[in-house]
Amino acid sequence: MTVTVVGIGGSLRPNSQSERAMRIALAGAAEAGAKTIEVCGPDLVLPFYDPAVPERAHNADRLVEALRVADGVVLVSPGYHGTVSGLVKNALDYVEDLRGDGRPYLDGRAVGCVATAMGWQASVTTLTALRSIVHALRGWPTPLGAAVNSQEVDFDADGGCSAPSVADQLRTIGRQVTEFAVSRAD
Repeated sequence: MTVTVVGIGGSLRPNSQSERAMRIALAGAAEAGAKTIEVCGPDLVLPFYDPAVPERAHNADRLVEALRVADGVVLVSPGYHGTVSGLVKNALDYVEDLRGDGRPYLDGRAVGCVATAMGWQASVTTLTALRSIVHALRGWPTPLGAAVNSQEVDFDADGGCSAPSVADQLRTIGRQVTEFAVSRAD
């Protein structure tokens, strides 16, 4: 059985460090047999989430539909002032649109969490915030998460990573999401 893993993350900068980190994690999911979907950069430029407004922008509908069919999720946020970026947080607010589904919110889905920031403090606190948000949305954070210090690690445009151990950690997160999704499907 093929499972679907959705990657959400990045910043407004095309091909940002966090977006590149997400792609490595999704490569790990694909290596484990998952179909992957990316929602990043311009896809995350959404109107502020308002539950009182039922009409959704096209990219908001795409995000919600991708999450609706997702068996697992990889979340990657840059650390802005010690926490999740507004871009990623607003995207996660749209998960509220799944509240009435048979699988509400992120219920029963593994979620790999990755934070990138220019220092350890912001990357660690952002990772903690992502894991807390996943718990609030009924998701299952993977045992392994990644706090990536962008001062020490660089991701290149070809999908490479200057620290092989970090690349391995990111691929492991993608594999853990997929393995959990496959075990739930069985």
